[in-house]
Amino acid sequence: MSEAPDSAGSEAPEKVPTPAASPKGGGALLVAAGIFASRLLGLARESAFAWIFGVNAHGDVWRNALKAPNALQNLLGEQTLSATMIPVYSRLLAEKRDEDAGRFAGAIFGILLAAVAVAVSLGVILAPWIVAVLNPGFLGDAAKVAAGEITVDRYPLLVAAVRILFPMTGLLVLSAWALGILNSHRRFLLSYSAPVVWNVAILAFVFLAVWRSGYWHAPKDASAAIFDGWLEAACWGGLAGGLLQFLVQLPAVFRLCRRLRFSLDREVEGVRPALAALGPALAGRGVVQLSLYLDTVLASFLAIGAPSAIGNAGTLLSLPISLFGMSVAAAELPELARQDPGKAAASLGERIGRALRQTAFVVWPSLVAFLLFGYLLVGLLYRRGNFTAEAQMLVVAVLAAYACGLLASTASRLLQNPFYALRDTRTPARIAVVRLAISASIGFALMSLFDRFAVAAVFPWAAGNDALHFGAVGLGLASSLGAWLELGLLRRALGRRLPGLVWPGFGLFRLGGLALLAAAPALASWWLLAGRSFWVTAPLVLGVYGLVYLAGAYLLRMPELGFWLDHPRLSRLLRR
Repeated sequence: MSEAPDSAGSEAPEKVPTPAASPKGGGALLVAAGIFASRLLGLARESAFAWIFGVNAHGDVWRNALKAPNALQNLLGEQTLSATMIPVYSRLLAEKRDEDAGRFAGAIFGILLAAVAVAVSLGVILAPWIVAVLNPGFLGDAAKVAAGEITVDRYPLLVAAVRILFPMTGLLVLSAWALGILNSHRRFLLSYSAPVVWNVAILAFVFLAVWRSGYWHAPKDASAAIFDGWLEAACWGGLAGGLLQFLVQLPAVFRLCRRLRFSLDREVEGVRPALAALGPALAGRGVVQLSLYLDTVLASFLAIGAPSAIGNAGTLLSLPISLFGMSVAAAELPELARQDPGKAAASLGERIGRALRQTAFVVWPSLVAFLLFGYLLVGLLYRRGNFTAEAQMLVVAVLAAYACGLLASTASRLLQNPFYALRDTRTPARIAVVRLAISASIGFALMSLFDRFAVAAVFPWAAGNDALHFGAVGLGLASSLGAWLELGLLRRALGRRLPGLVWPGFGLFRLGGLALLAAAPALASWWLLAGRSFWVTAPLVLGVYGLVYLAGAYLLRMPELGFWLDHPRLSRLLRR
């Protein structure tokens, strides 16, 4: 991204904000620590599922089973509550009005609980129709099974899985309410590490099912009926984990919000403004979800394995997006919301410019790693059991396609927060609509083009019996294009609201250059380790890459390193 002209049309000088602007207590670092813990368990879960299911029909069902009910979680969950609840609750706390804050939080919980109960009930009842709408390509599986073309009918399996996972999603929405309370009190670590128990529950249920079936040492030899049982166990584990994730946060919520009063009263101060902001926030999240589910709909028409490949790549992509982009955004929002809306514009620009640099410092090396070392990452995480070489090459290609929009996605997540802090939830929603229209239309064309090419034809040495195609790569490229479009529109809109906003400009290109230079010795070490297993090669090569990048940042005295460590003495040294 280049520097933006200021309001007079001249180039704004690049300014390095001081670490004093960071949230109290190193909030971004605490959020990153919590997310890292949960993502680490998430990687363990996905690695286990790759070993058990591979990239096949049951893997497709598991991926799509999570997506269908997660529409509810994403609509009413963290980002929506962040846009509506946290600004009001944080303001009441800043004004020392604990009684009003407790009433507001209790009323929001009551209204949210009622909405979740209705939505979950409808989801369970309407599961067959929801699955049919979101995965129309699965409706033809029965005929293909009868014709002997495939062996698994994914539609009834997906319906059964969705009916179990919808109640889980309702619990995760309530968990997002608890996260909003904790974040407003600057308690980031617990709220973002709570998903650890969700992942642990899923792993426990699945491992127990595999062990009891007697196929622990040879999962690929199991019958389709046994695979069905493993899939059902994973779903019940998700439901149990959702309950645990909510419960582990409640003691801290009750301790911090002592005046909590549960009700359904919309007349409580702050409730009506929050509900008024809920509509545009839901519209914005709804458009994003519609975009995700359009990918699901389109992928259901592709060759078997496309949804699994997208999900496997998404697990890796979610690390920098959630671990770094979300950590900075989540830590910034309560601080921005505490400011007076009439005076916020004067200081928001400097905060956002600093946050963009802080995010880019860790996203750039992640992007380069996905593009250059994706083969090692995918192999280390997934290559075992039913996950073949053919599946590996497909996931590597899908990962590279989606990674092209990684920097834009994380920056866009951050640029939505100033609008929320300024009580504007409509602008991000309108921009999301434009992104949806562009990425969906381009995605349909590209997926049709790429699905003509078989993985085995492009990589003959990886040929197997999976019969995988590259259609999902087209969806990834379209998604990346949409992410950059969204970022450009958000930047332009925010520039009008905050003419003093300082864009990092050259600093971002310098970070990208450092990431590419750090990749050179890592590539050399990969060449020297040729023929070694992924367990040896991947940690060593990626370790060299990370160490060289950090050493280069220190030697070049990049202030972004000090931003993350949040150490005043180091930050002053790096700014000299």
